[in-house]
Amino acid sequence: MPPLRDRADHPRPPPVDDPLDPADGDPAFGETAPAATDGDPAEATAEQGVVGRVLTASDDGMRRVREGLRRITPTPLIAAWQWLGRAVNRAMPKGLLGRSLLIIVVPMVILQSVVAYVFMDRHWELVTGRLSAAVVRDIAAMVDLIDRAPPGTDIAGLLEIAGRRMNLDMELLAPESLPPPPREQLLFNLLDQTLSRQIEAQLNVPYWIDTVGQSDFVEIRLVIPQGVLKVILDRGDAYASNSHIFIVWMVGTALVLILVSIIFIRNQIKPIQRLANAATAFGKGRPVGNFSPQGAREVRRAAHAFIEMRRRIERQMEQRTTMLAGVSHDLRTILTRFRLELAFLPEDEDTEALRRDVDEMEAMLEAYMAFAKGDADEAAQPTDVEATLRDVAARAAAEPIPVAFAGPPVVTVKPGAFRRLVGNLVGNAVRYGGSVSVDAEHRDGWLTIRVDDNGPGIPEDQREQVFRPFYRLDSARNQDTAGTGLGLAIARDIARGHGGMVRLETSPAGGLRALVRIPG
Repeated sequence: MPPLRDRADHPRPPPVDDPLDPADGDPAFGETAPAATDGDPAEATAEQGVVGRVLTASDDGMRRVREGLRRITPTPLIAAWQWLGRAVNRAMPKGLLGRSLLIIVVPMVILQSVVAYVFMDRHWELVTGRLSAAVVRDIAAMVDLIDRAPPGTDIAGLLEIAGRRMNLDMELLAPESLPPPPREQLLFNLLDQTLSRQIEAQLNVPYWIDTVGQSDFVEIRLVIPQGVLKVILDRGDAYASNSHIFIVWMVGTALVLILVSIIFIRNQIKPIQRLANAATAFGKGRPVGNFSPQGAREVRRAAHAFIEMRRRIERQMEQRTTMLAGVSHDLRTILTRFRLELAFLPEDEDTEALRRDVDEMEAMLEAYMAFAKGDADEAAQPTDVEATLRDVAARAAAEPIPVAFAGPPVVTVKPGAFRRLVGNLVGNAVRYGGSVSVDAEHRDGWLTIRVDDNGPGIPEDQREQVFRPFYRLDSARNQDTAGTGLGLAIARDIARGHGGMVRLETSPAGGLRALVRIPG
C-alpha cells in the first residue's frame, strides 16, 4: 500500500454523519445494507448518547475519587498498589474472549461460593443440629429407662425395643470397654462437634464417638452406672447427608452456564476478529476478501466505518495514480521530443551533454513515478524469497555477495515491490561499501532481512531523516550526485505496505546495517 504521508498537506475529507448510511452508492454497502442497522438509527444514536453520558459521568466521578485517594494515600502504599496492579495485569488474559469469560466466571464463582458457604453454615449445620438433637434425645430416653428400671428388668429387651422402634443398635458392655478417644479428623470435625454438643447438653456423661471408622454408621459409647452403652446408628439419622446433591447441582449448573456463555461470547467475538483480520490484510496490501459487517450494533458500525475508510483510501489512490499517469505521459512526450531534436543535431560535446541530461531526467522521472505510484496495483502471492535475494545480490555487484537464508523460503509478498525493496537496500550497500552481505531468516511468522556493509555508515541522529523523500546526506555516503534521494523512502514505503518496517543500525562489519521485518 502506498504511503499516505502526503495527505497531511491536503484538507481532510468531511466526516461521515452516519456510518450506517450506504453513502455514494458503494456496491460493498449494497450487499450488506440489510445488516447495517438494527432498528431506527436515530434511536440507536439517542440510546448511545444517553449511555455515553452516563458512562462519561461515572468515569469522571471515579477519576475524582482516585485523585482524592491519591492525595491522601502515603507514597509507599501507592507504589505497592501500582506493583500489585501490574502483577495482576500480567496474570490476566490478554484476549477479549478470555477477559469476557473472566467477567462471567469470576462473579459466578464468587456467587456460588457465597451460596455454598451460607448453605453449609446455615442449612446444613441447622439440619445436622436438629437431627443430632433428635438422636441424642432418643438415646437419653433409653438411658433414663435403664436407670429407672426396677431390679431384674430385662435390659436386653429394652435395647431390642430401641433397635426396632428407634433404629438404634444398642448393646450394654462391660465398664472397661470404653476405648481411648479417636484421632481427630478435620473432615468430620463439624459432625463430631455437633453430636458432642448435644450429648453434653442432654446427658452430661463420659462418651466416645467414632464418625470415621465406618463411613455409613456412627458409633457412640456412653458411660452409665450399669456399664458402657454402645450405640450404632445410621449416619443419615444424625447428619444432613444430602449436601452433596446441592453441590453437584450447583457445579453442574455452573458448568452448563459457562459452556453456554463460551458459545455466545465466541459468536460475539468472531465479528471483531474478522474486522481485525480485514484491517490487517488491508494494511498489508492484501485482498480483504468477502468482508461484510456482522455482530452487535457497535461492531457493525465499526465495520461500516472501516469499509468507508477503505473505499476512500482506494479512491484517493486511484485518483492519484491516474493523475500521475497523465503527468508521466506528458513529461515523457516532451522528453521524446528532446531526443528527436538531439538526433538531428550534429554530434559534439554539447549534444552529448544534453543527451546525458535527458537520460538523467528520464531516470529521475521513473524514480519519482515509482515512489508516488507505490505497489498498490500488485497482488501479494507466495514468493520464493531466498531465490529473489540471491538473484538481486547477483545483479547488484560484479563480485558475488554472500547470502545466508534460514527457515521456509516461501513467503506471501508482492514480488515486484519486494524485489525493489531488497534491490534498493543492496544497491545502497554496494554503492557505499566495499564488502556487502545479506542474512535472512523466516521464523515465527516473520521474515527478517539484514543487509550489512563496511562503508562509512550514517550518523545515528540522521538515520530517520534519510527515509524522508529527496533527503540527501552531505557525507561520504552521498557521493552519487545522480541519485534522487528516494531509495530508502521507497524501501520503507514498500515494507510498510507489507505491514513491516525498515530500520538502520550499526553493522558488525563497521558500516551500516539495513534491517527489514515483514510478516509472512
